[in-house]
Amino acid sequence: MIQNVEANSARAQEDLEAEFQSLYTLLDELKEDMVMKIKQERASRTYELQAQLVACSKALESSEELLEAANQALGTANHHDFSQAAKQIKDSVTMAPAFRLSLKAKVSDNMSHLMVDFAQERRLLQALAFLPVPSAPEIDLAESLVADNCVTLAWRMPDDDSKIDHYVLEYRRTNFEGPPRAKEDQPWMVIEGIKGTEYTLTGLKFDMKYMNFRVRACNKAVAGEFSEPVTLETRAFMFRLDASTCHQNLRVEELSVEWDATGGKLQDVKAREKDGKGRTASPANSPARVVQSPKRMSLGRGGRDRFTAESYTVLGDTLIDGDEHYWEVRYDRDSKAFGVGVAYRSLGKFDQLGKTPASWCLHLNNWLQVSFSAKHNNKAKALDLPVPDCIGVHCNFHEGGVGWGGMDGMGWKG
Repeated sequence: MIQNVEANSARAQEDLEAEFQSLYTLLDELKEDMVMKIKQERASRTYELQAQLVACSKALESSEELLEAANQALGTANHHDFSQAAKQIKDSVTMAPAFRLSLKAKVSDNMSHLMVDFAQERRLLQALAFLPVPSAPEIDLAESLVADNCVTLAWRMPDDDSKIDHYVLEYRRTNFEGPPRAKEDQPWMVIEGIKGTEYTLTGLKFDMKYMNFRVRACNKAVAGEFSEPVTLETRAFMFRLDASTCHQNLRVEELSVEWDATGGKLQDVKAREKDGKGRTASPANSPARVVQSPKRMSLGRGGRDRFTAESYTVLGDTLIDGDEHYWEVRYDRDSKAFGVGVAYRSLGKFDQLGKTPASWCLHLNNWLQVSFSAKHNNKAKALDLPVPDCIGVHCNFHEGGVGWGGMDGMGWKG
């Protein structure tokens, strides 16, 4: 412990001496710059005054020559010579530089504009002290926002503190409302180096009901205490794709599906069913279905294949039983057909989306020519809209409405 005290004290003293040395260097640089400005001002004014003095000296010499000529003319007895001399003197006086010069100095000798007042700086230097520990920030819930897979958190300091260098934000997901618990399954995630009093977390996955947040301020020496933690609700409609509900030629992961001509997912399905994560964990009639046809139809399956070109489907694992929900789906532009939609519980496993009264979908067909349509009850409505890269599904359970949207602003309501 004594060794640590000695080492830390020596380090603190070295840092202090380095800071003071930087102040000395800065003061020397400022002094040199300001002295240079005074010297430049003095040289400029001296040059102007010397030039004016030279001009006045030359004018004085010219005036003395005129006086000498006038005295000589006064001694001339010949009237004609006197008249000629008088005319010459008159012309010389008219052209004399002395009569075009001002005897007022062109520049002032006042240098008061180069005076300095270091009273404020002196007070600041006298107030130098070791850095205090920053106060804990206060999170402003009124200015914070949760929307579109983003969280904007705003905070403020209880008192102005010009010594704060940056802030540290920590957050974690939780399923528990209220103050954060001492022990959580999810770790605190840390974001450092925040310069302002607001930060936006983007690209979040709201797969838990709440998020805890806390902030602390840091100066160049020490970090302060964390703010009082707050809990924000992050409600979202979360579902995954259920591999046990689809054709064996679809390769399904939690949030993606693609055509696999080898049928290699069959063993994965059996493994999921064995672990209890298969069909029994997913409603047979899921409200969310993603339809993706293969790029090229597989041949030779004969009667074993009960699916048609538009029936390679996979179900979601969550039912919508209330509220208002929105999700987005991206698809491969090379797909020959693609569909996404919602359905009632009564939809059969082999029913195509949009073919029955129990389902609605957007369908894209690339087989011969591009067609983009909304389908329901075996009726299709062609959409004269550009096909977006991302299709959004908006389901309002209480109003009984289904809407569609895209990242480029396209929208249609069914």
